[in-house]
Amino acid sequence: MREWEHNIRNVEPYIPGEQPKSVGVIKLNTNENPYPPSPKAELAARDFNFDRLKLYPDPNASQLVHGLAKYYQVLDNQVFVGVGSDDVLSICFLTFFNSDKPVLFPDISYSFYPVWANMYQIPYCEIPVDKDFHIVAKDYYRENGGIIFPNPNAPTSLYMGLDEVENIVKNNQESVVIVDEAYIDFGGQSAISLIDTYENLLVVQTYSKSRSMAGMRIGYAIGSQRLIEAMQAVKFSINSYTMNITSLVYGSAVLEDEEYFQECVEKIIATRERTKRELAELGFTFLDSKTNFLFAQHKKIHADALFEELKKKNIYVRYFNRPKIDNYLRITIGTDEQMNKLFAALKEIINED
Repeated sequence: MREWEHNIRNVEPYIPGEQPKSVGVIKLNTNENPYPPSPKAELAARDFNFDRLKLYPDPNASQLVHGLAKYYQVLDNQVFVGVGSDDVLSICFLTFFNSDKPVLFPDISYSFYPVWANMYQIPYCEIPVDKDFHIVAKDYYRENGGIIFPNPNAPTSLYMGLDEVENIVKNNQESVVIVDEAYIDFGGQSAISLIDTYENLLVVQTYSKSRSMAGMRIGYAIGSQRLIEAMQAVKFSINSYTMNITSLVYGSAVLEDEEYFQECVEKIIATRERTKRELAELGFTFLDSKTNFLFAQHKKIHADALFEELKKKNIYVRYFNRPKIDNYLRITIGTDEQMNKLFAALKEIINED
């Protein structure tokens, strides 16, 4: 090894879901929304003055921050925005997790958490979920350097009630507690209602799931003014101009279309419940999803075999080759037409077995 190679940081990166380039693929592996963004985004694009692209965007992202503050009925100084929730969460790790004590998060959870912890050299402890994959609130009543967990959890799809979330926050007021709510709009009560009660609580959400804008990369955090100020200081120490102009404009526009937003969410929930019934008839069992995906296993055919057979039929789902969950598939809820093709493909595979 050459001398300069010794100075290269070696990390085990996060591996995102496949992004197939083939035509005709049914993509049910990365939890994207199958419906287009609000028409108000398209109108904003038509009216957008492309001459603005020659200028730097507003480093404070004031337009989007104000829109989100208005939508959630909080103050502007209680909102932080970033390039997708991954960017926001990464800054959270850098900002709040600087103790010698371990950060706590579930062992079955978003697999980016240990990647960030290792990247930033943050000590951490993965807290086991119970035998039914539930996060157990009392397991987090212990000394720590911070806590983060998704609610609903991913990839399990399970939702923890707001009372249990509050119990975790209430019992850890000496550390920052981050609730990652990427899927909250599909069946749960947000912890944003608790931020004025607990100064140490930060809630992170995204435009990538319920708002159909994964390609725009918009994420945000809502919390106390003190937490947001700390995140802004870290952000400005890395890159002042994180949000591009189009994301600010289109992201603000869709907040004005609540009717369309609710319509899309309701369609996904209805298809999710129908998918549960169809998969049950095919011999699948699954957890009680409150997300836009199902975490399912078949009673006879192993998950990796189903995963490979579905790929041959140009249907992509997500398979995690990890202990405890290596016999589960994570299946994104698509349109009714897409799900019908999934059901037909599964019937063929199961009947051939």
